[in-house]
Amino acid sequence: MELELRINGVIKSLDVAPNELLLNVLRREGYYSVKHGCDHGHCGACTVLIDGLPRPSCVMLAMQAAGATVTTVEGLGSLRRLHPLQETFIDAGAVHCGFCTPGMLLSAYALLQRNPNPSEEEIREALAGNLCRCTGYNRIVQAVQRAAALLRGEDIEPISIPDSGGRTRPWNLGRAPLEPHEQTGAGVQRVHIMMGRPERQIDAIKLVTGKPAFADDCDLPGLLHARLLTSPHAHAIIREIDTTEARALPGVHAVLTYKDIPRIPYTSAGQPWPEPGPHDQYSLDHTVRYVGDRVAVVAAETAEIAEQALKLIKVDYEPLPAVFDPRQALEPGAPRLHPEPESYGIYDANRNIASHVQFEQGNIERAFASAELIVEGEYVLPQSQHAALENHVAITYWDEDDRLVVRTSSEVPYHVRRIVAALTGLAPRRIRVIAPRVGGGFGGKHDLIVEDLCALLTLATDRPVRLEYSRVDEFRSSRVAPSQIIRLKTGLRRDGTIIANQMLVLVNAGAYGGQAASVSVGSGLNSLPLYPCPSLRYSAQAVYTNLPPAGAFRSNGALAGLFALESHMDEIARRLGMDPLALRRKNWLKEGETLPLLSLAKASYESTIPQTGLASPYPAEIRLTHCGLPRCLQVVEEQLNWREKRRQGQSGPSQSGRIQRGVGIALAMHLPASPQSLLSSATLKLNEDGSFNLLISLPENGNGSHTILAQIAAEVLGVRPEDILIHPPDTDSTPFDTSSDPSSSIYACVHAVRQAAEQVRQQLLSVAARLLKVPAESLSLADYQINAPGGKSLSLSQVALQALYGEQPTPISATSSWNAACNAPTFAAQGVEVEVDTATGATRVLKVVSAIDGGHIVNPVLAEGQIEGGIAQGLSYSLCEEMVYDQQGNLLTTNLNDYRMFSARDMPETSIVLMEGDGSDPFDIRDIGEIAIAAVAPALANAVADALGVRLRQLPLTPERVLRALYVVRQQAARPA
Repeated sequence: MELELRINGVIKSLDVAPNELLLNVLRREGYYSVKHGCDHGHCGACTVLIDGLPRPSCVMLAMQAAGATVTTVEGLGSLRRLHPLQETFIDAGAVHCGFCTPGMLLSAYALLQRNPNPSEEEIREALAGNLCRCTGYNRIVQAVQRAAALLRGEDIEPISIPDSGGRTRPWNLGRAPLEPHEQTGAGVQRVHIMMGRPERQIDAIKLVTGKPAFADDCDLPGLLHARLLTSPHAHAIIREIDTTEARALPGVHAVLTYKDIPRIPYTSAGQPWPEPGPHDQYSLDHTVRYVGDRVAVVAAETAEIAEQALKLIKVDYEPLPAVFDPRQALEPGAPRLHPEPESYGIYDANRNIASHVQFEQGNIERAFASAELIVEGEYVLPQSQHAALENHVAITYWDEDDRLVVRTSSEVPYHVRRIVAALTGLAPRRIRVIAPRVGGGFGGKHDLIVEDLCALLTLATDRPVRLEYSRVDEFRSSRVAPSQIIRLKTGLRRDGTIIANQMLVLVNAGAYGGQAASVSVGSGLNSLPLYPCPSLRYSAQAVYTNLPPAGAFRSNGALAGLFALESHMDEIARRLGMDPLALRRKNWLKEGETLPLLSLAKASYESTIPQTGLASPYPAEIRLTHCGLPRCLQVVEEQLNWREKRRQGQSGPSQSGRIQRGVGIALAMHLPASPQSLLSSATLKLNEDGSFNLLISLPENGNGSHTILAQIAAEVLGVRPEDILIHPPDTDSTPFDTSSDPSSSIYACVHAVRQAAEQVRQQLLSVAARLLKVPAESLSLADYQINAPGGKSLSLSQVALQALYGEQPTPISATSSWNAACNAPTFAAQGVEVEVDTATGATRVLKVVSAIDGGHIVNPVLAEGQIEGGIAQGLSYSLCEEMVYDQQGNLLTTNLNDYRMFSARDMPETSIVLMEGDGSDPFDIRDIGEIAIAAVAPALANAVADALGVRLRQLPLTPERVLRALYVVRQQAARPA
């Protein structure tokens, strides 16, 4: 059918199918700013303007827009002339991963067209239909406010950033001159110009103008569309599968089942070789182990034909008994999920234990026997979804050299290459993996999810193939943040001194155990060391169940361990009649102490790695030279007004009325060290105009890592960040990297980039010294100039041309690597103020205060945005996010309406304080994105307990759970004494 649309002011005549969605038509026409996120109009990533009104294009037929004016973000502004909204989004640090940004911009534009002076509440309401998983919304709201003021012709104040004292300082984000480096008697002493500045995100213009940036933003001739058939049963054997009718359907090019591919056990976890834990998964198997497990995959000319083909596949299942609770899975007689002999690396297949780690120090039983008080508690964390707005997607094709190219939304490109090579039988040299910008990950893109099936289809068809998950697929068939049951037992003296701590963890690993070992270690390693004591025990079991597989999640297990530990610390304080902060100060980790459990964790984790003769370089011990806990806690205590607002641990509601208020505080630490080797590499080369190409394999997932690395290289080389041209990960061109956690791996990559830049700097000075006939030691480099004593100078472009084309041609480049883990933990204190409606059970967060000691802050705007995003996700996780199943293992929360996440109107007031050191090491750069989420849940739970006098030990703190807890307390109070 012919359809006429006016798109961004241009009338187009298009040939569309009657049932074709407007989203698909626009993307087919090259409007890649319109994103596919949810299929139901819930996330806002596909927002376009229809005659000036925001509409979700993923639920609108193209024919419904006939004769209308359609506006996408490509029509809002251009690379050379940005709209004020696009400018303020960049300046306020509101972009991050950028996947939701086009939809946000259009919703904001529509608001300002009808209301030039909106209130903050009106802005939040207008943006409520556009979800963002990265930013926390506050910077987006700020950007809209600033754009509104500019459009009204008003002046706006510079962006303000809080310093370590909680005060704000203005920053002008214009192009500031680069001051020359100071001369000292010992040579050249550089003044840090680029580091510590809120520089613009280096690729923000591309993102706000809708340029192709993500894995799916491309089109290939002859592209086939793949769809996945999944299991309707939680546990079953495929007795027979008939694909005859599906293969015969016109337009179908391949149908693959377990009969068509080799049976090769693997782990989907994107971790360095040798991968720890079980190799218990198969690309396609004759046994399915959860609702949503893979059964068959189809490639066809269109997505509609592929969907039709799935319905023609006839599968005869033999249902098997299923188990969904890890406690029941451990019982004698429970169904065995992995009896197959081919799988290996499983800790105890007979008992459904995928992984087991245990470490202890001291004599725990003797310590408990001598304790004057023992406090025990059990804490339950839900299974949740990462819910990145960009779904998993891969496109595979043969290049002109008969090599398989895998273009994927993955954070672990080199691991994808290694695993795909094993599963396809291709040598790694015949596989090229390209990982463009990632539209949010949060741990969910650390696994191989679609790449293997997509590659196998290209091998079968010799055609390019695209396999993208729907939002339902994301919920049912990708990876989840695992549910955990944590039991704590603490022995103390009456003065509050902890003498023994025991943490027992039960992780629901789901059907496959790829990330089981890392999750099992992380919950204890990033919590128990906060409070060293003579006797410690940590034991964790990751147990198979017939639910979706557990994957990595933000903070490497710290969120779960800290929810239990920091809730438990408040309970201990109440039992002792002691101030919770005083209890923490009495027992917390101090400078000069050795981080407990580290060597034991190393040995325990290494026991899960197949025997290869390789030892992990995990440090045997870390002695703290700096601990930011005291400063962080002091800031939060003061800003939360803790002394005046706390209810002093009274039992039961005591404030008048149905609304009860409370405050809570929790501490956090995050140790980004990996039990396996971390290797990051960087290649830097000079161009003729004095710019530089930087090649790295660290993905950009919205955490600002590429901007930070550009600032560091620019700092060393005397240029601006925009002169550092960063190339996205590509296993053919970017250097090798073992990163399995982009947030934590930033430390290693920072030092690889710094070393490469230092080497290039020395090469530049050597060439300039030859040209100027002066010693290299006498030269300084700043603001694109190399200066010599006496006023002589050369521009970088002059040096570049002479180096590359002069009498002695010399290419200026360097490659450097870094393989040492960061040995300095990040510390944080987080405080929450809430009000709870005792009639409905609803909890409203009024304020969150977060103080983070994360070393030197390279870019304060991006850092604060990262922290706000972590706070938003932590609040959402703690109050409303939970995957719910029926008794047969069918997931009931399969869309972003039923699976509730925080929107712009849900966010409370936030106060963020970045605690920096003395500046003696400007490259003391630590991860801050992960710790931002870690202590939100316990601080919130402690605040609710303070408000109600009732302790809730299970997340999320839904109104139903709050009311149930209040009911139990009232029933107990009503009983006769």
